[in-house]
Amino acid sequence: MSTPQPFKINVPQSKLDAIRDRVAAYQWFPEPEGLPDWQLGMSTPVLRDIQSYWLDTYDWRAEETKLNQYPQFIAEIDGLPIHFLHVVGEAKGKRPLLLTHGWPGSVYEFYDAIGPLAFPSQHGGRAEDAFDLIIPSLPGYGFSGKPRAPLGQRATAKLWNTLMQDVLGYDTYLAQGGDWGGMVTSWLGLNHGTVDGKGGCKAIHLNMISLRPNPTAPQSEEEADWIKRAQAAMQLEGSYLMQQATKPQTLAMALMDSPMGTAAWILEKFNTWSDLKGGDLFSIYTRDQLLTNLMIYLVNDAIATSVWYYAAVFGEGGATLPEGKRCETPTGFANFPGETVYFPPPRSWCERAYNITLWSEMAHGGHFAAMEAPDLFVDEVRTWASDLT
Repeated sequence: MSTPQPFKINVPQSKLDAIRDRVAAYQWFPEPEGLPDWQLGMSTPVLRDIQSYWLDTYDWRAEETKLNQYPQFIAEIDGLPIHFLHVVGEAKGKRPLLLTHGWPGSVYEFYDAIGPLAFPSQHGGRAEDAFDLIIPSLPGYGFSGKPRAPLGQRATAKLWNTLMQDVLGYDTYLAQGGDWGGMVTSWLGLNHGTVDGKGGCKAIHLNMISLRPNPTAPQSEEEADWIKRAQAAMQLEGSYLMQQATKPQTLAMALMDSPMGTAAWILEKFNTWSDLKGGDLFSIYTRDQLLTNLMIYLVNDAIATSVWYYAAVFGEGGATLPEGKRCETPTGFANFPGETVYFPPPRSWCERAYNITLWSEMAHGGHFAAMEAPDLFVDEVRTWASDLT
């Protein structure tokens, strides 16, 4: 374990030029005729639009400056370099909050929420609502180091608890996450909580439910209906997961060779998993936002090791709890209505896996909650934490 070293993003120009050259050289092929856009996956018109903007307008150096506006560090934990933002705001060390992203997101998902959470008095809030923010890149993602083999969510939770307690010196902390960040946060609550003296995690907040109770059999018609709907959603939209969980290296080899292919693979998920409400992808996100999140996978060749993370969940034993076991760490949950694939189980099911102390029904937003609906996300986190600190 090392002392955190200050870090600034500064991608070599040669890497940027190589990405640009491959984007420009992409070989287009005919799209299917007579079918609705997006029905067979990535939209050709949208990807053409992205390519044009990428080549003619997008400015990575300007985005790099924005990414560097908050303090960033690298610390070696258990032999692996971990990148993280550490924003000590108006809380001045008193309310540490660990935020964890998932796939295909990055630390960039949280950027619009950082100011209001760390410096609320500058954004129409109260200084007493401020947090210290710690926002790490998952192992093998972004600017963190790449593990030599798939490293999973339970192992990541252990790294995060070490980061918070041993590296940064926080005795206790709060944690929030969605997607893989939700599973990492769940394992923090289960294996590294203050409730049983195993670690420093005082309470958790999720916008995606990960852990499964044992026994898993439904105990009501509502639960049985959810299982049917969840299975149908995975049948329709879960092929990516099985590919990344069973043969990630095959996929990684293809994605590493094509920035445009990586864009298609990632942006199709942003379209499917976001709360479009009759709009389109560009009504929710700017092109700069989509491309900056994408570039964080490309500039470090992290797309390859990011998909390993899916294989690791099975290597660690999955997400079903031991029989009769529950995460007793106080747990808040926010149900964003645009979560079309990973929509939550009924509360009765969740309460057999978690100690649910807050359940919020959100007005809008989807899978990428902090990025899609930062104002709602900030208000929800403040509400959850107000009863805890």
